[in-house]
Amino acid sequence: MQFLLAAIVAGPLLGAVAALLPAPPGLKGKSPDQAVLRHGVTVTGVILLAAIVLALGFDHDHPSRMQATTDISWIRALDVRIHLGVDGISLPLLVLTALLTFLCALYSYFKMPSGPSPKAFVALLLVLESGTLATFAVLDLVLFFLAFETVLIPMYFLIARWGGAGRRAAAWKFILYTLLGSVVMLLGLLLIGVKAGTFDMVALATDNGRGLTTSVQVIAVLAIGLGLAVKTPMWPLHSWLPDAHTAAPTVGSVLLAGVLLKMGTYGFVRIVLPIAPDGMRTFAPYLAAFAVAGIIYGSLACLALVRPGSKGDLKRLIAYSSVGHMGFVLLGIATMTPTGVNGALFANIAHGLVTGLLFFLVGAVKDRYGTADLDTLAGATGAALYGRAPRLGALLAFAAVASLGLPGLAGFWGEMLALFGAFAPAEGLSRPAFLTFMAIGAFGTLLTAAYLLLVVRRVCMGGPRPAGETAIADVQGYEFAAWTPLVALTVLAGLWPAVLLGLTDPAVQQLLAGGPR
Repeated sequence: MQFLLAAIVAGPLLGAVAALLPAPPGLKGKSPDQAVLRHGVTVTGVILLAAIVLALGFDHDHPSRMQATTDISWIRALDVRIHLGVDGISLPLLVLTALLTFLCALYSYFKMPSGPSPKAFVALLLVLESGTLATFAVLDLVLFFLAFETVLIPMYFLIARWGGAGRRAAAWKFILYTLLGSVVMLLGLLLIGVKAGTFDMVALATDNGRGLTTSVQVIAVLAIGLGLAVKTPMWPLHSWLPDAHTAAPTVGSVLLAGVLLKMGTYGFVRIVLPIAPDGMRTFAPYLAAFAVAGIIYGSLACLALVRPGSKGDLKRLIAYSSVGHMGFVLLGIATMTPTGVNGALFANIAHGLVTGLLFFLVGAVKDRYGTADLDTLAGATGAALYGRAPRLGALLAFAAVASLGLPGLAGFWGEMLALFGAFAPAEGLSRPAFLTFMAIGAFGTLLTAAYLLLVVRRVCMGGPRPAGETAIADVQGYEFAAWTPLVALTVLAGLWPAVLLGLTDPAVQQLLAGGPR
């Protein structure tokens, strides 16, 4: 298990190096481009298989204990260690990352985005996967920062080189926002490490802030929280996200929404909550206020985009919906209760599954119609996917109702638990304030349902295809293969939430309480 986790983290990096090398003559297939795309599918498939084996071998009776650990001294002068491990909090995110990256590689094999050589594309995809997996597996603050930063460069190039209109400006906005946030975050991480005398996240979480003064915790939470909030993204630090999603290729949008946004909220749970609880308690009401502001803002922005005549882009609308959905994650974290934090972690996974599926589907619609503009798609009679591509229309409607939080699907449980956490926040937090936040968040769910149902009505419904109009293709075999796992897991998580909550709850209880592990 120890070797397996290290291989999962390092494997994609080795695969990225191999992708840049010439393919052996017997493996080229029809062309070198096909060979390197097949290489990407193979490497990500092996990593997914290893992640599944890791999950099956995980001791589910003790999910609060760090497992598959590696602890090797790296920089002795600073006591920085190559410390890896997984518990019930990080394991689902590790598997989600491996799954989405494999599905993106599989999709790209059949539908490679237009741009430069596939060699660079596959190498960047694998570097991105390695950095994301490392973020969820490392247990040292310095290594966490390095892994956190590793993903920025490949995502920048995926947007700038393989994106659509406005890709360069969107890529620069993405890199500037996230780099500036990361600089501030690094100062907070160094402050904790210097004052506590260690960068080890397990030791710091066990100490539960007892070795840090309240003033140090407040400064650290402010610095680290700003960096994490940019990546989450929290309103009003979200403005890079809609541009990045709109310009990114389909697989870039899937990974950005499904995986990269989770790195920010994971940092709040893994670092801020257990290591600086007093500082977190100081800022929790403000975090909750920004969270519910993001919920309402994201929903109103989506309603404005879906309005007839607004020339709203469907990819941009889904991007703004992510601002609202991640607001529920931040609200759950801000409650500092097991209920709220479990809800945040569940909503993280649900958002990765559902929004990843939505971006796949929107990309398919854009490929077929040549645009994601809602007014163009609606036209006189609507894109009418139900009648012209019934399977595609049904999948889009399914993803929409899952995203709005329909009971029985994955999107429901996380948002409900986050609101329940706000109903009874942790000791020391203002209950009247959090009851207000809960009411605002609950109103946001109504707005979410409104704009998503409008999307379904405008894109899926409409008259029959006029005579002479070219038919559009329904769901293809490779699309079915890439999307089916997301649909199945969305239903499974909705009907059987104990699978995920059974992993996260003991780990969250331990993380909030501190103490031995």
